[in-house]
Amino acid sequence: MLLSITSYCVIADHSVILNGEKWHSAESTLSAPDFLTALYKRSGAEYPKFYKMDQLAQLGFMAAELVLQGRNVSEEYGASAAGIVFCNSNASLDADLRYFESVKNIPSPAQFVYTLPNIVIGEISIRHRLKGENAFFVQESFDPSFLEFYVADLFKRERLKVCVCGWVEYLEGKYKAVIYLVESKPGNRYLQFDIKNIHQIYETANGEING
Repeated sequence: MLLSITSYCVIADHSVILNGEKWHSAESTLSAPDFLTALYKRSGAEYPKFYKMDQLAQLGFMAAELVLQGRNVSEEYGASAAGIVFCNSNASLDADLRYFESVKNIPSPAQFVYTLPNIVIGEISIRHRLKGENAFFVQESFDPSFLEFYVADLFKRERLKVCVCGWVEYLEGKYKAVIYLVESKPGNRYLQFDIKNIHQIYETANGEING
């Protein structure tokens, strides 16, 4: 089965690249939370819960929002055939640290909610009604071969017909999101979903967190 990357988004170093074109950039003096809020406002998304999310969830939410703009994959393929697979190397450590600080005074239930990395998957799934297979893997570093194998296997076994997948990392103001929309759509207008292209798109981002 030939799988294609029909859309992709890279968010890093105060800039956004959408399908190979710069979509947004900001001054480096802007804080990471403010940068993500600016992205949300520019996107035109209407999802007030965004402001309650932790930064990892906001980052993944915005990357998914951009790769899925103009699409309703749950209607196109059926909600149970639309899935999501994310990876990072620090899980929800950023939210964990902030929750730990809050425990010294009055524990914050709002922060505790986000002390699991797969919460970002839940937020995106609710927003876009993705009810198919989903997973969040914590890895030492980005592994394009694993991502290609795992997602391709879900398609091969007919568990999915469309997948939002990639890398979403946020820790103490440093961030990187590289998200791919994968579908079985052969054609010259799309990049093939293979290790080479997965890696090359990932490398377009600057400011790597884990080297």
